[in-house]
Amino acid sequence: MKRLLSFLLCFGILIFWSSCRNDFKFTPSKGQLEFARDTIYLDTVFSTIGSSTYNLKVYNRSDEDIVIPTIQFENGESSLYRMNVDGSTGLDNENQIGKFFEDVEILANDSLYIFIETTVDIATQGTIENQFLYTDRILFDSGSKQQDIDVVTLVKDAVFIYPNRTPIIEDDVVVEYIIETLTFDVDGDGTPDETTLQGRYLLDSELTFTNEKPYVIYGYAGVGAGKTLTMEAGTRVHFHADSGIIVTDGGSLNINGTLSPDQETLANEVIIEGDRLEPLYSDIPGQWGTIWLFNGSENNTINYATIKNGTIGIVADGNQDAPNDKLTITNSKIFNFSSFGIRGTATSINAKNLVINNCGQSSFAGTYGGKYNFTHCTIANYWDSSFRQFPALLINDFIVDENNTIFTNDLTEANFNNCIIYGNDNPEFLLENEGSVFNYKFNNCLLRFNNSSLSGTGNYDFDDTTFYNNNVFNEDPKFKSPFENLMRIGDDSGAKGIGNTFGVAEAPRDILGFLRSSSIDAGAYNFIIFED
Repeated sequence: MKRLLSFLLCFGILIFWSSCRNDFKFTPSKGQLEFARDTIYLDTVFSTIGSSTYNLKVYNRSDEDIVIPTIQFENGESSLYRMNVDGSTGLDNENQIGKFFEDVEILANDSLYIFIETTVDIATQGTIENQFLYTDRILFDSGSKQQDIDVVTLVKDAVFIYPNRTPIIEDDVVVEYIIETLTFDVDGDGTPDETTLQGRYLLDSELTFTNEKPYVIYGYAGVGAGKTLTMEAGTRVHFHADSGIIVTDGGSLNINGTLSPDQETLANEVIIEGDRLEPLYSDIPGQWGTIWLFNGSENNTINYATIKNGTIGIVADGNQDAPNDKLTITNSKIFNFSSFGIRGTATSINAKNLVINNCGQSSFAGTYGGKYNFTHCTIANYWDSSFRQFPALLINDFIVDENNTIFTNDLTEANFNNCIIYGNDNPEFLLENEGSVFNYKFNNCLLRFNNSSLSGTGNYDFDDTTFYNNNVFNEDPKFKSPFENLMRIGDDSGAKGIGNTFGVAEAPRDILGFLRSSSIDAGAYNFIIFED
């Protein structure tokens, strides 16, 4: 009985308190709203591609509950922006959805969120420029009480490459699309195989990428037999999720960037990354697939390129014994890959002034044998997003099939000259062999290997000059900021002055174009004295 009386007393107090409240009486806004910012900058978007959603917080600092008579875009129904105000899409009128809102309430000392996004077709804007600023204003109320916030978006035109879509129609309605997939000889038996990879082969008119407009690729762009995809200096390529390039049997890829005097803009480099342009995505791995140099592709070259933010930077398969190297890569940087920076399988790669860093597995993996020659390269791995199973450098001569059968292939060469092989794990290189031919050599390199149980045994007999010569172990390379991919070395670097003249003959200038002097540093960069 006491509990019942207590409940009834509390219930009565609640009813009385509620009946006395007047906080549902809203007064019109007096033009004293406060905003978290005075301009909304939607980051750069590609023409016809929707932006991310950005937010604006609006505050009512007064002690009164207020109502805002109208919230709208200055450009009205023709605005290319869309809003959502605290979960509402606005008037039901088709032309005013996301454009016009009436009687928006804010409680005393409370706030609301406005979410803004846009999709702009540059072709409809009466401009022949490749980019332009699209602007509008959000108007709160009207007349003397009106307040406003500017909204600004940089829109870039682009060349879009995507597979064909075939509509499936039922009862005069498109129910789904069948997206074109690539067909090529996957298993090397001479017969083309159908794959599940969405994409198409590039037309002859599409085989030269220029710096006039960025390229946005959906699915995999294929380079067929006898064709060469050329990327000129200054080209920008952006891949959508699960997209990339496949160079098939008899095809070639030539990336022809040049040194950029301005290292901020990298105007002359070829830059390959994802299609999300917001700063939030500037260093996020896994945004796209890979550049796949398929078995039989040949004479692939990459110079002055930055390749970043995908799953695997480059996959190179086969052609180990071809007269020319499968891939020659120089003066290039590969960063932020959720799996490997470069993964070679029974292939041949020649690299000079190459920098690889921040990969979820190995920065470079040469698997199932092959032929690899690296000079003045920085193979580092400072991945910190998850557990990393493999070291920065992985070399082996075998594969294991689904039945746990081991197949071996000769490692004819794996030479690392004047290189840095380092990272935030230990050890940072792994050599595994099952076959009889396993040739490797480290000359004048800075190596991270501090494992007493392995040192001096098997492939890690560092006193055996057949395989190791004049190397330095476990001295800090003193990278400028390796977790941000700033891989220049400082004046007190363990890589300073440890190189040999053979490396200079192969790569007389460092990746920034500076001459290598008589005091030769290991890695892709000459040392500098960092400013505080």
